[in-house]
Amino acid sequence: MSRTSKAVFAAVIVIALIAVLGLLYASPYIALDRMKRAADARDAETVNTYVDFPLLRESLKEQVGQLLTRKIDVQKSGNPLALLGAMIGAALIGPLVDSYATPDGVAAILNGMPPRGDPGEKPPAPPSADSANAGTAPGSPQTPPPVASAPAQPAPKQPPATTAGYRSFDTFAVNYQHGAGDARYSAVLRRYGLFSWKLVGIELSGT
Repeated sequence: MSRTSKAVFAAVIVIALIAVLGLLYASPYIALDRMKRAADARDAETVNTYVDFPLLRESLKEQVGQLLTRKIDVQKSGNPLALLGAMIGAALIGPLVDSYATPDGVAAILNGMPPRGDPGEKPPAPPSADSANAGTAPGSPQTPPPVASAPAQPAPKQPPATTAGYRSFDTFAVNYQHGAGDARYSAVLRRYGLFSWKLVGIELSGT
């Protein structure tokens, strides 16, 4: 092999190595973008490839339990009705976890709407095509919205500020905060293999 061929071969190896390292670093950002797009579209099949639902359920159960414990501690000497509401919420952790360990729940988590531990809380449902198109045609009749069986969490007025980064080689976190005085929360991703990532949990830091 000539000196020129060796130089070209070495350059190709270096370029390939740089490309692999770049993809390795960018892999959680790529996975996060694809996961969010799939969750927003309620593409359950794709969401399943980016979420470890058993681990997410465990995390939701633990974090919501801690959130409700903090609420009860704060409200012990306050409004007895608020305390009762927090205690009822503690008894309904299971249904809340079930509702958030879904594509709807993942979409809410990734759009700045984490669970708050309210009784009967559910992630906001995606708008249907019929409801989105209702009233757009001139003279079309307006139908009243259906009565929700449980209070849905209102969408945030403004998108949350987000920061994202590695915590370790195998752990990546996205932090959400709506305002300077608002509580933060994080969505935690874990590396699966070399380039694949999945959502495995959330961290609720406030009430």
